[in-house]
Amino acid sequence: MKITVTQKGSTKNTMSLLKRILSRSYLQSLEHYGQLGVEALSSATPVRTGATANAWRYKIEVDDKATKIVWTNSNTVDGCNVALLIQYGHGTRNGGYVQGIDFINPAIRPIFTGFADNIWREVMRK
Repeated sequence: MKITVTQKGSTKNTMSLLKRILSRSYLQSLEHYGQLGVEALSSATPVRTGATANAWRYKIEVDDKATKIVWTNSNTVDGCNVALLIQYGHGTRNGGYVQGIDFINPAIRPIFTGFADNIWREVMRK
């Protein structure tokens, strides 16, 4: 079996994109969206004391295979993450149950959409 690939035209746009990727100039955009995510999550977090809303942070993780934005919340009670207890619900000490409130997904969705649009524009940029 023989496979032949033929290319006509300039590779200038492809080379330009690859150079931008290698320069890691995209990290500045990740910083921007990381901070936007923190702001969105903070403002969407239900507030009783403000501790959970104020505990949102982000970090950018880069390895050989991927670059990620990771949002975290450091507010815990008895070793349990309060943001997750609010999101998914939890049992109470007296046997009751507190229903979860889906606040994370609606807050972060516009950040993902904006980021995806931005990346697409970057890829299509000449």
